[in-house]
Amino acid sequence: MALQAVHVCDVHNLDHVPDNASLSLYSTRFSKGVELNREATFKMPKFMVVGHRGNGMNVLQSTDGRMKEIKENSIMSFNSAAKHPIDFIEFDVQVTKDDCPVIFHDNFILYEDNGTVFEKRVTELCLSEFLCFGPQKEAGRAGRSLLRKTKDGKIVEWKVEKDDSLCSLQDAFQQVESSLGFNIELKFDDHIVYQQDYLTRVLQAILQVVFEHGLLFDKWGGLRFSMMGLYRRSRGCLEILGAVNKIKDAKLSLLTYGKLNNVSEAVYMQHLMGIDGVIVDLVQEITEAVSDLIKPSKMGEEEEGGDGEIEVKSKPQFSQRELSFLLKLIPELIQH
Repeated sequence: MALQAVHVCDVHNLDHVPDNASLSLYSTRFSKGVELNREATFKMPKFMVVGHRGNGMNVLQSTDGRMKEIKENSIMSFNSAAKHPIDFIEFDVQVTKDDCPVIFHDNFILYEDNGTVFEKRVTELCLSEFLCFGPQKEAGRAGRSLLRKTKDGKIVEWKVEKDDSLCSLQDAFQQVESSLGFNIELKFDDHIVYQQDYLTRVLQAILQVVFEHGLLFDKWGGLRFSMMGLYRRSRGCLEILGAVNKIKDAKLSLLTYGKLNNVSEAVYMQHLMGIDGVIVDLVQEITEAVSDLIKPSKMGEEEEGGDGEIEVKSKPQFSQRELSFLLKLIPELIQH
């Protein structure tokens, strides 16, 4: 299989995409790796919705209970997301010191012992050490309580409504609905310069446990990129329509992430702009909104009303000028 991508160093700005961009996609939905280039490009069959860390990331300091409903990056979260009409789930993979790929977002695990808070780097743990944190699969066995550092530096208990044990990548392949695609983010510490042999070892460890799921790989680097194209924060795309057009002209697919993707109106605007999909935290709400707003239909689609009369449904149509105005307005409205 060929795993090629636009090198992140070659994409300095959204308005500059290399003319020689060559892409490929590996998915077990195809019998072989599919080469993507200017002559033979892969086009996403529909607007994609991707569940962020499964059914949504945890924001422990949030007053919104939905952000603390299910433990992120867990089998429970993945299968909960699979109950909705989504295409992929996105999650973070790191490799332990004994070469086992595990699913965890943060570079460090935080825990408390005798009143003192400790942190351990995930990649410096072996698999058994990693799995001893949080709820345990074995009945009657207690795991170490997890803590988490918030963006403002506070250390809080990692407490959610529905908790679940930590898991390995192999667990996900074996226990998650096989029709659900996996968008695997390769997690590396931005403050560490990794040697080539280490990166090779990490990739080999991950590929050894790959089974029957559609796959996307990506790596964060200011812009996220994958074999299919680019990932960009949704606010930036809403503000720079020209950049979206240049990305599309380069035959790249474009998915976005960020808080705006939890707002159905912002998601719909991105669909109108030609963006190929969104990574979201509020999986149920956004999949329902996408189904209502974007589902294939003919203009003037007829639907029977409650009184037996036929109601004519139509989707909003915008001129280029109106679209440009809305693209500027939505981020401002949501900010205030």
